[in-house]
Amino acid sequence: MLIIVACQFVAPKVRVAAPLILLAVGLAIGFLPQVGAIEIAPHIVLEMVLPPLLFSAAVRMPTMDFRREMQAVAMLAIPLVFLSAFAVGFVINWLVPPISLPWGVALGAVLSPTDAVAISIAKRSGVSHRIITVLEGEGLFNDATSLVLLSAAMSAGLAADEHALNPGLLIGKVAIALGIAAAIGWVVGEVGVRLRALIKDPSADTVFSFVMPFIASIPAEHLGGSGLVAAVIAGLVVSRRRAATISAMNRRFSQQNWETATLLLEGGIFLTMGLQAFGIVEETSHYSGGLGFAAFLAVTLGALIMVMRAVFIAFMLTWLDHRRKHRQRRYDAENESIKRFEKRMNAACEVDAEMLEARDLSPEHWDKAIKHYRRRLDSRQRRNALRGTDLDYFANEPLGPREGSVIVWAGMRGAITLAAAQTISAYAPLRPLLLTIALFVAAGALIIQGLTLPGLIRIVKPQMASGDISQEEHAKLMTVMGSALVDTALAQAIHELDGKTLLSAGVSRTLSRMGHAVSSTDEAEGARIARTADRVLTDILHNAGAQAGATRIGLCPEYGDDERLAAPHESDEPVARGNTVDGVGDEERDTVDMSEEEVERSFTREQIRELALEAIHAQRDALLQARDEGVFSSAALEGALARLDNEEILLVSSRGSEH
Repeated sequence: MLIIVACQFVAPKVRVAAPLILLAVGLAIGFLPQVGAIEIAPHIVLEMVLPPLLFSAAVRMPTMDFRREMQAVAMLAIPLVFLSAFAVGFVINWLVPPISLPWGVALGAVLSPTDAVAISIAKRSGVSHRIITVLEGEGLFNDATSLVLLSAAMSAGLAADEHALNPGLLIGKVAIALGIAAAIGWVVGEVGVRLRALIKDPSADTVFSFVMPFIASIPAEHLGGSGLVAAVIAGLVVSRRRAATISAMNRRFSQQNWETATLLLEGGIFLTMGLQAFGIVEETSHYSGGLGFAAFLAVTLGALIMVMRAVFIAFMLTWLDHRRKHRQRRYDAENESIKRFEKRMNAACEVDAEMLEARDLSPEHWDKAIKHYRRRLDSRQRRNALRGTDLDYFANEPLGPREGSVIVWAGMRGAITLAAAQTISAYAPLRPLLLTIALFVAAGALIIQGLTLPGLIRIVKPQMASGDISQEEHAKLMTVMGSALVDTALAQAIHELDGKTLLSAGVSRTLSRMGHAVSSTDEAEGARIARTADRVLTDILHNAGAQAGATRIGLCPEYGDDERLAAPHESDEPVARGNTVDGVGDEERDTVDMSEEEVERSFTREQIRELALEAIHAQRDALLQARDEGVFSSAALEGALARLDNEEILLVSSRGSEH
C-alpha cells in the first residue's frame, strides 16, 4: 500500500500515469536476484478484483451519455473483439503451427480487452467528454466479451474441434451470457438501490455497496452468464437511481470510500503484473525460440490488433455519421408531422354540438378522445425533443478523424490481458509462449502507448473539453431549479407569513433562492421576501450560522468562482441587508422586525429545516427529470446535483448536532 501511495504522489511530479510507475516498480522488484518467481492466481483478479472495479466505473458513468454512445460502445465491445480474436488466431496458427486455431483465438481473446489507464491519461489531457464516454463504455463491456470468447475457444481447443468455433454458435453463446448477466444485474441493481434507501447509517450503506458487485457477479457466473456484465449493469442501475433514492450523506460517504478502494485495487493490479513478469519470462526462456521469437510475435500481433482497430474505428465513425444524418432527417420529418397533428387537434377542439350529433357522438366521448390524442401528441413531442437534444450533443461534440485517432491509440492492453492469459488451460500447446506474448503485448502497449498518448493528443488536436458551462445552459439551469421551488410548502409558508419570516440553521440560502424564484412573477415581492428573510433571520438565529464552516448566508461552505454554476440563489443582483427595491426602503415596505420568540412561535427550527429539505428535494427531482430529457450536459447536472447534496448534508448534519 505504501508503494501505491508513493507512486500516486510521484506521478503528477514526473507527469507519468501512476499505473505505469507501478508497473515499472513491479518489474524492478520482480527481477531482483533475491526475489523468486511470483504467481498470482488469476481468479483473484477476474473474480475478486474486476467486479468491484467495473461496478465502480459503471456507477460513475453518466447514464444519459452512456445511452447516447450505446451504438459505438456495442460495436467496440462485441464485433471488434471477435474480429481481433480471430485475426490473431489465424496469424499465430500460421506462424506457429503447433498452436491450433482454437488456442490462437483464445490468445486473441486475451489480447482484445482494453485497459483503463488510457482513460485517466486522456482525462488529464482534457479531451472531450464524448471521447472519454466511448472509452469508458468500451472498457466496461469488452472485458466480459473477451472472457466469454476465451472460454468458448478453450473448450474447442480441449476438444480438438475447430468446428466448435463456428461464429454463429459463438455469437449465440455471447448473447445468452450477456442476456443472463443483464437480467441478474438489473434485478440486483434495482433491489440494491431500494435496500440502500432504507439504510440510514453511511458506514453500513458503504459496506452494502461493496457487496453489490459480488451479489451480481457470482450468481450470473453460476447460471452461465457473465459475472462482469452483471456487475456493470448493476452499477449502471445504481448510477441512474441513486440520486433519487439514496440520501446525499450516504452517497457522498460511499463515493469517498469507493475512490479509496478503487485506488488500491487498480494499483495492486499493476504492481502484481510487474511482479509476475519474471516467472513468466523464465518459463519461456527454455523454449527453443526463446524470448526473441516471443518478442517478434508480440510485436506482430500487437501491430495487427492496432491496425484492425484503426480500420474498424474508421468504419464505425463513418457509420455513426450516417446514423446522425438519418436521425436529423427523421427529427425534421417528425417535427413537421407533429405540427400537422397539432393543427388537426386544434380543429377538433372547435367542433360544435351539431357536428357531434351528426356523427352520433356525445360531448363526453369527444372530450375523452381529445384527451387521448393529446396524450399521444405529448408523448411524440417528448420523444422528438429527446431526439433533438441527442442531435445537439452529437453536433457539439463530433467524432471525426482527430477524435478517432485518439480512440484508436487509447486502446492499449493492460493488466486484464495478463490475468486472462493465466486462465489458459495448462493443456494448451506452448502455454509459456502464449503467456509471454500476452505479457509483452500488455507491457509494451502500456509503456509505448501510455507514454505517447499525451503527445499524440497535442499533435492531432482533437476537440477538447470546455471547462466552463455556456451562459445559455447556465440560464436554463437556473430557470429549472428556480421553477421547482414555486409550488413547495416552503414557498407557501413564506407567502402566508407575508415575508416577515423565518430561518432555521442554514436555510437562508434556500429562502433567498425562493425569493428569486417568486420574483419571476412578482419582482418586487420576490426581492422583498429574499431581503427580509436574509436580514431578519440571520440576526435572530446568528448562532446557527456560527457552526463550523458556515458563512454569513447559511451553513453552506464558501465556493470558488468555478462552482457558482450550481448555486441558483446567487443572482447577478443579490439582495442584501439594507438594499431597496424600486427605490423603496424597509420602512416604506412595512416589513416587521420579529423577535426570536415571535419567529420560533411561528415555526420551529425543525419545521423550517424540513421545509428547506423538501425544497432541495424538489430541485433535485426537477434536475433528474431534465437529465432524463437530455436537456443539460452531464457536467452541468453533476455540478448542480453536487451543490444540492452539499446543502442537504449540512442541513442534516446541523440537525444531528443539535440532537
